[in-house]
Parts: sequence; C-alpha cells; structure tokens
Amino acid sequence: MPRSIWKGAISFGLITIPVKLYGATEEKDISFKQVHPADGGRIKYKRVCEKCGEEVPYAEIGKGYEAPDGRMAILDKEDLDQLPLTTTKSVDVVQFVDESEIDPTYFDKSYVLEAEGPGAKPYVLLRDALRKTGKSAVVKVALRSRESLALIRPKDDCLVMHTMLWPDEVRDNSFAAPSDEVKATDAEVGMAEMFITQMEGDFTPEQFTDSYREALEEVVQAKLAGVAVAEADEETSSPAGGEVVDLVAALRASVEAAKAKRKQAAGEQEPAEDKAEKKTTKKKAS
Repeated sequence: MPRSIWKGAISFGLITIPVKLYGATEEKDISFKQVHPADGGRIKYKRVCEKCGEEVPYAEIGKGYEAPDGRMAILDKEDLDQLPLTTTKSVDVVQFVDESEIDPTYFDKSYVLEAEGPGAKPYVLLRDALRKTGKSAVVKVALRSRESLALIRPKDDCLVMHTMLWPDEVRDNSFAAPSDEVKATDAEVGMAEMFITQMEGDFTPEQFTDSYREALEEVVQAKLAGVAVAEADEETSSPAGGEVVDLVAALRASVEAAKAKRKQAAGEQEPAEDKAEKKTTKKKAS
C-alpha cells in the first residue's frame, strides 16, 4: 500500500471530512544512473556556491528570486511562513460544476482521497451526491507549500482529486491555429468521418502497452545477463513531411485498410468451433 503524502480535511458546507491523500499514478519509466562508462562508477554532483567556491549542505540552501536586472531577493523561512496560505490543511469546496466544463489542459496531477476515522460516512455522502448529480467539486488546496485549484470527482468507490493549473499558467494556443483561408471540403470531411467510424470503439486502457519500455527492459536484462542484444526489426513508416495531394483518396485508402484490419481482428477472435461449422456448411452447399 502506498504512503499518504498529505493529511487534512474536505470542507463540504458545514461538514468536515478528514482524509488522507495518495498519489493516484506512478511512472513506469526505467530509471538510469549517470555513470563513467570506463569503470561503471557513479557520477555525483556537489552543491557549490559560485561566488566563494564552498560546498553548501542542502539544509543551508535558501530560496532566491533573481529579477530581470540581476538583483537577488533572498527569502527565509519567516518570509514564507507569513504568506496567507489558508488552505494548508483543508480542501475548501468553492463550486460544483459539470466535469465536461473543465478543459483537460488544466489538469496537472491525480490523487486518490481516503476517508480517515469518522470521515467515512460524510465521504460516502459526498461521493454519492456527486455521482447522482453528475457534478464535480472545484476546490482550493495547498500541497507542498503551493496553493492549487483542484477538481474532486467520484471514480468507482473512491473520490479522486486532480490538481489544476491556474488560468495564467495555460498558454494561449491561438498561434498554432491554421489560417482561416484553409478549408476542408464536405467530401474530405465526410470521408474522415467514415474513417473515424471504422476506428471507433470503447476505451480499454489494458489493451495498450508501452512497447518502447518493454524493449528497453529486454535490453537491460540482456546486458545484466551478459548476452548479445537482439537486433530490433526495422519498422516501415510513411515518410515525414510532404503534401498530400488528394486527401479524399488517401482517406478512402485509410478506410479500406481499417475495414480489413477490423475484419482480421474479428476473424482471430472467432471461436474455433464456429469456424469449423462454417466450413461444414460450405461443403454441404457445394
């Protein structure tokens, strides 16, 4: 079981829900150490002051903000303790919204909330009320000395919390929009819709795997075992760049390829007895 990273309470009107906070995700990337290839020795770094050249212990390192003109504002613990961080140990509900109203660009990290002690009953109350109304709770919370907006929503039997970026932290992406002069024809859009229909399906996360990480793990294990690393097959891909002259033709080919792929997948999933029955029927017919 993971360790909780925060303890506090959700303020739900006049109801208080004591909770523990856990990370809802974990990265599975392979972690590498920086080493000297000649002898395998670890590379270590020292925290050295650029002015006096002395090594500074981590406990003695302060926080400094450098202004554009080069001036340095050094903040100590007292300066930080005086900041008005009222949500240090509380999660204050400020609004209830439809989850669809929140642009996913705002989401930062995901956490799972666990009821603590007498908080089980009000926890279930909030979870069930959110589920029945189809709403999510917009809250303010302070984690690691930083206040954040967050969204609390029901997931399975739990409440999960997604911290969000502040509006001024989300960049204006209008620069990336194509010119208004670029238009797609009705035929092109219609063919694209057909392709989407062929590729649509229910999202099942378990069917996707990180093929790069799996291959990397094989290389690492081969190195540890002292055996030769198998060469990967070269994958053919369409050339990058270049202008597609006939979008409709390209999309039509894509639709046919998607149909063939779906038909092949359906055939592989067909039970062996059904295949045998079809063969028998064909023989009788002939």
